[in-house]
Amino acid sequence: MSNRIFSFIMAAFIAISSSACADTESSAASGTSPTAQEVAVNMGIGLNLGNTMEAYQASGCEKITYEWIPVVGSNTPKDYETCWGAVETTQAVIDGIKAEGFNTVRIPVFWGNMMKNDGTYTINPDYIARVKEIVDYCQNDGLYTVINIHHFDEFIIRRNSTEECSEIFTNLWTQIAEYFKDYPYTVVFEGYNEYLGGNQFDENGVLAELSKNDAYEMTNTLNQAFVNAVRATGGNNAERVLIVSGYWTNIDNTTSPEFVMPTDTVSDRLMVSVHYVDNMMYWINKIGGDDWIKYTDSQIDLLDKAFLSKNIPVFMGETTAGYPASNFDRAAVHKDSSECVEIVLNKLTDKGIVPVIWDTNDNFYSRTEYRIKSDSDREVIKKISEKVRKH
Repeated sequence: MSNRIFSFIMAAFIAISSSACADTESSAASGTSPTAQEVAVNMGIGLNLGNTMEAYQASGCEKITYEWIPVVGSNTPKDYETCWGAVETTQAVIDGIKAEGFNTVRIPVFWGNMMKNDGTYTINPDYIARVKEIVDYCQNDGLYTVINIHHFDEFIIRRNSTEECSEIFTNLWTQIAEYFKDYPYTVVFEGYNEYLGGNQFDENGVLAELSKNDAYEMTNTLNQAFVNAVRATGGNNAERVLIVSGYWTNIDNTTSPEFVMPTDTVSDRLMVSVHYVDNMMYWINKIGGDDWIKYTDSQIDLLDKAFLSKNIPVFMGETTAGYPASNFDRAAVHKDSSECVEIVLNKLTDKGIVPVIWDTNDNFYSRTEYRIKSDSDREVIKKISEKVRKH
């Protein structure tokens, strides 16, 4: 493909992006920020830049002897970005994601990389500058861009009380929010990844499970700390849409009455994040069968009752990119991975849930060929993205 043709195609996709964000732009033109509901509609289908900015030297990380974040290579952002096998993210990588029909990119970030072990939890300026470069690539293409604290939340939670965690995460989110506070509302902050309510080291240095009461107290406290920290920085952060994380991002746990959405200084600007609507069926090898369909529907129904019916959008921050043959039910009615991906994405988007495919380097989307690897998966994303755009 010639550079001229490729430029023409990209211009067309960016024009489509501008149209897709019309609600957000109209809100800005009227002097108001977009609501969480408006942002959810425009987010469409998303893709994770997995195993990239959240990568770190993880060997031994679940042991108490893992006292701080080990240095990788020459201790540059690129050393960490590529240490789990990913290629360096470029504008072309993001252009290709946009061209394939995605309208959201989730950038998981391990903010402890390159950080000094001095007790201040000060984010390294070169590292946050590299995150900014990737955010800018996404913004250049009109993509909604989600950044979070990913895996570093595990490191902190395992070693600190809920009160201490609240102070540390307030510090971290104040730094992140201050850095990005003038960015447009297409940049969205997600407080944490999957570890709220997670295990902590006991007096013997063993990871111990918390009681349910303590786990929910941690989850609710840290989500509130996240919202408070971001709002306090002002600028566009005063009304920016924020995504609060579920307890383990587990649907059953997060839809329980013990999970409490944070109070906020502005109305209708919060979403809630959960992961993998069919997770249990995946691990007990029941994909594609009647039980899988019923279970997925029942999980969506829980989300509907707890959040969607109350005008709280649901952000499915990680959803399955593909189903190996080993995970299918022996009596499966639906036996093709792409077909099952399509079924799940349709069910989620039909309810207004924002699905973001978990992807690592050269898995679902090739970061060297700038395309979805499987032609059948490409067709699925094309059909669903067009459907979402029309709505």
